[in-house]
Amino acid sequence: MTHTARRIGRSLALVLPVVLVLSGTLAVSAVPWAGQDSGTQLTASSTDVSTRAKSRAPQDILRDQLLAELQEKDPGVALTHLQREVENRPSLAKHCFSIARALGRAAVEHYGPSRAQSFSRPVCDTSYATGVMRAS
Repeated sequence: MTHTARRIGRSLALVLPVVLVLSGTLAVSAVPWAGQDSGTQLTASSTDVSTRAKSRAPQDILRDQLLAELQEKDPGVALTHLQREVENRPSLAKHCFSIARALGRAAVEHYGPSRAQSFSRPVCDTSYATGVMRAS
């Protein structure tokens, strides 16, 4: 029961902020603050945006996508997609180790140490296995 609740909580923690930001941004940009007659519509300017709202790095986006995929499917699928992304975008190769370790830690939390280790693949050397080992 707590395992399911934890998984639901993690899923919401990943998805909810994105949904709230997008829906809030769309709502603010669609409101005719100055009225329809004046022809002006106020929207958020780039100077009002905080520094934390900058676009996320590709490796962070990929890690979050793969962690979600690990939860929905299994670590083997996530590791396969990680390998494909690194092959397609070589600039992600320097982040492969940290992403694979994060997948290993998440797999231990989701599947337990022995089952998580069974998904191990030679993606990014042994980083996935290192993440499994450190999380155990």
